[in-house]
Amino acid sequence: MPDAPPRPRVLLVITLAEVGGAQSYVAALLPALAERYDVVLAAHGEGPLRDVAAGVGARFVPLRHVRRPINPLRDLAGLLELISLLRRERPQILHASSSKAGVLGRLAAVAARVPIRFFTVHGWAFSAYSGLPSLLYRVSDRLMAPLTTETICVSETELAAGLDAGTCSPESSVVIHNAVDVSGAPRSRHDRRTPRLIAVGRLKAPKDFPTLIRALAMLPDQAFEALIVGDGPERMTIEAEIRRLELQGRVRLAGERSDVPGLLAESDVFVLSSRSEGLPVSVLEAMAAELPVVATDVGGLAELVVDGETGLLVLPGDEEALAEALGRLVEDRELRRRLGTAGRARAETSFDLSAFRRAHLELYERQLRSAGAVAEPPVEPAEGR
Repeated sequence: MPDAPPRPRVLLVITLAEVGGAQSYVAALLPALAERYDVVLAAHGEGPLRDVAAGVGARFVPLRHVRRPINPLRDLAGLLELISLLRRERPQILHASSSKAGVLGRLAAVAARVPIRFFTVHGWAFSAYSGLPSLLYRVSDRLMAPLTTETICVSETELAAGLDAGTCSPESSVVIHNAVDVSGAPRSRHDRRTPRLIAVGRLKAPKDFPTLIRALAMLPDQAFEALIVGDGPERMTIEAEIRRLELQGRVRLAGERSDVPGLLAESDVFVLSSRSEGLPVSVLEAMAAELPVVATDVGGLAELVVDGETGLLVLPGDEEALAEALGRLVEDRELRRRLGTAGRARAETSFDLSAFRRAHLELYERQLRSAGAVAEPPVEPAEGR
């Protein structure tokens, strides 16, 4: 009986393997890809994404030099590292997520003659940064656009921003919204005597946690507790703001946690205070847990949260509006229940995980047929390497 033809190889590259929105996207996609393709995942660090890859039979390759901060010498080393990896693995598809991996991965794929090059936008980096980093990312993404087979945007807002900036083209761009497995998500009971507000995210500047802390300080007469889940470079700044406003007894930093679904189910309101976002998976997870969402109207948030129906939207940086929205929900249990129930229903009907995976598989298959890409055996490392 003849051997089955080799499965096409897909190499996924993401800057970091740690917890985050882009990592959640890759984790949601991995099981479906691993059923159909030979999947290799490359990332820096030892985060939970490595375990997800192992659990579905995908190979994990640690990257030494691909890091988030812009550093010309290290970025050149990262580019050479990726070129070497791609030449060794010979994938038919390179799929990059996150900004740094997106630039270096696509450049390396061109150098290694990878026929299909995908890039998923989880929020354009030129929008998240300012000054020189923003300019560098805007220019690099413009240069990468013609080298990209398909740009996948997680929201209509990100697609519009990319088209306006010239960092993607209408002919080779598609919107595939992030998704969540609603069926397995535990639901909030909304039965706590003191309502708990919960925020989940990396403690970094674009998440703007100081604005959230200042908003909470504007509610001195309302009974609540707040839990911030995540870690990152802004932790000391946030701790200092909590101390300055004497909120130590009401606001707690929980660090990184592996039990986020359970924490959501034990909470009453989800809050996001970001200055920039793509289509945050954390908000989808909160909706699946039947939590009402208070969020800033940035990125694709208005595509997730229907203002007044599944949550409340406020302008970024407006601590007074944020405090008012949170205060309404702290005081009104029935409003919390109504918005939370509607949010879970919206997540179930509009952001279904099966549809998310199916859309990606259809895109992969269409481009493989168009390119006539044929799987080749990877190059075995020389002895002693």
